[in-house]
Amino acid sequence: MSLALAIVMLITKVYGGESVLVPVVISGTRVAQSSFDLPLSVDRIDQRQIQLGQPQVNLSETLLSVPGVSAQSRQNYAQDLQISIRGFGARSGFGVRGVRLYADGIPGTMPDGQGQFSHFDLGSTDHIEVLRGPFSALYGNSSGGVIAIFTEDGKPGNTVDGTAELGSFATRRYSLKDAGDTGVVNYLIDAAHFETEGYRNHGAAERNNANAKLRFALSETSKLTVIANAVETPFVQDPLGLTQTQLALDPTQAGTNAIAYSTRKRLSQEQLGATYEQALNASDTLVASVYAGQRSTTQYQAILAKAETLASHPGGVIDLSRHYRGLDVHVIDARTVGAGSLTTTAGLSADDLREARRGFLNFSGTTLGVEGALRRNEANHVYDFDQYLQVQWDPNSHWLMLAGVRHSLVDVESHNVLPATLSASSAARDSGTRYSAVNPVAGITFRARRNLNLYIAYGKGFETPTLNDLAYRSADGSLPGLNVGLKPARSDNGEIGLKLGSEYARVNIAAFNVNTHDELAVLSSSGGRSVYQNIGDTRRRGLEFALDSAWGGDGRHGAISTRLAYSYIHAVTAQSYKTCIGLPCGPGAINTGTVGAGRYLPAIPMNSLYAGATWAYTPVGLSATLELQSRAQIYADDRNSAAASGYWVANIRAGFEQTARHWRISEFIRLDNIADRAYVGSVIVNESNSRFFEPAPGRTAYVMFNAARLN
Repeated sequence: MSLALAIVMLITKVYGGESVLVPVVISGTRVAQSSFDLPLSVDRIDQRQIQLGQPQVNLSETLLSVPGVSAQSRQNYAQDLQISIRGFGARSGFGVRGVRLYADGIPGTMPDGQGQFSHFDLGSTDHIEVLRGPFSALYGNSSGGVIAIFTEDGKPGNTVDGTAELGSFATRRYSLKDAGDTGVVNYLIDAAHFETEGYRNHGAAERNNANAKLRFALSETSKLTVIANAVETPFVQDPLGLTQTQLALDPTQAGTNAIAYSTRKRLSQEQLGATYEQALNASDTLVASVYAGQRSTTQYQAILAKAETLASHPGGVIDLSRHYRGLDVHVIDARTVGAGSLTTTAGLSADDLREARRGFLNFSGTTLGVEGALRRNEANHVYDFDQYLQVQWDPNSHWLMLAGVRHSLVDVESHNVLPATLSASSAARDSGTRYSAVNPVAGITFRARRNLNLYIAYGKGFETPTLNDLAYRSADGSLPGLNVGLKPARSDNGEIGLKLGSEYARVNIAAFNVNTHDELAVLSSSGGRSVYQNIGDTRRRGLEFALDSAWGGDGRHGAISTRLAYSYIHAVTAQSYKTCIGLPCGPGAINTGTVGAGRYLPAIPMNSLYAGATWAYTPVGLSATLELQSRAQIYADDRNSAAASGYWVANIRAGFEQTARHWRISEFIRLDNIADRAYVGSVIVNESNSRFFEPAPGRTAYVMFNAARLN
């Protein structure tokens, strides 16, 4: 901390002045305002950082520059990105857990707490906001952090924009975007196609995205925004994880039985949402959002046929059909009180998820990798209903106070509709449970100097088990029904920090402490089934440091901007707990292992560093960026018996932009991992066969071309 403070004081002494680098954000308050004054950690990633010279395929491309965030591309498009914020979500085996996801106010996180990223389209993104710390709790269940994407607005007139990308491993991406503003309607329509043969054998993928945003000016005091998006992955192969031995022999190979069982995934998702904003009077604004959608996923796993033939096994093919809908309504009251201002936000939200979960054998007769007999058929329902209140009081030039509370209620139900004659464990049954929590949060900012703010914040949060966590009570299938004995994890979250802004630089420093009770972790895993348990307490303590600077810009020598982001997270178990390491795994099981107190939580690097520098010479449209990424080792399981080594990689991208009459054209080349280092990009946490490792590629190259017609 002493080094960070020295940097802060040096910048204050030399530069002083007002900040021109402080971004305007919405996350944390639901009202657009400068992040500098807020008693919370929030970063904004702008469009040029997301798109200029970037593949625009994975959120990990830009999230790596945010302190406290671990975002790893798995080089496996059959699995979602591995994303965690301050350790929340690191253990997730499916999708994103523990982190709330939003796109234009529409949640990408379902009411059970599990989220998906695949329908988020980076090609039409204006900016991304990443909220960390106590105030994330105001977004409800499983909000260890918040990632919010905002689609760009059309500019006056009309712009048609096309992009083509070619890269290593036969990677190709094509996109077309049409945007504009007629004065009555602001519109954007975007479509993109992505395909790759993949770095690893049996790693080919194809994905199609579409996104549309229409904003209607209904009157001087009201507007309606309609959002529609869709994603389709008709064919994505799953190369699975590798053991330590396989990794050493050939990191490009497919995992055990991936080819034999043709492991793969296909999905489709469509959703529609609308937000209506109405100024009720000079002080009050009503904001109402509704959305609905469906997501269908079919995934073929590499589970041995002899294991699937057991009467209690649900099969090696997972077929999910999810229909979801929801609403959020809140009123914002902003008024002057004395010499200061008072802003109050009160609202409620409700989300509904209906899931049809079916399981089939992944073989028919002697043919592997094809859909066989039906072995599982469940109808699941998750519903939440939340109420929230948030108050921001800015009484004078020295203090700002922010506080809020959210009450959450989550209902989970499951009904097995598989006839009892088909399986020994399939007798008709209903099961369900209910979770609830009241989570308060408060923070205060002290404006110590014109350009230096100090703050402190504290809040409570909770995370319910997802449907995947609840799915099994025993790894051998001997105990049917949902694992309704699981309790939600509850956390106490504290943070202190400082923010400094000058004409040329911005510094953010935050120290945090998170104590979580009834943390969820794997009890046992076998044959494609994982049984979860509450393991008691865990502790996460850490420090985040970010430094942004901007220099030059006089047109003679070009401008230089830099970004430095460092994270330290010490995340450990606070008490020991038992896990099953063999079958049978249920009441009376004697074949158990113990995870001792003080073990590091898996998939959380203790140290992470990002450093980037961009030089731009606007007279000729030339720019170049050099990035350095470093991550400490991460453990692959709760016992800390296996780990992926730490690494550093360097990337570079450079390009030209030209504007002539009605055209804007750019060409970029990008080299990733220019030192051709061998490393593991991510791990599959607690993989039952020790196939933990998902290797990252060596040196890769991309060429990108963009042309825009401006009217």
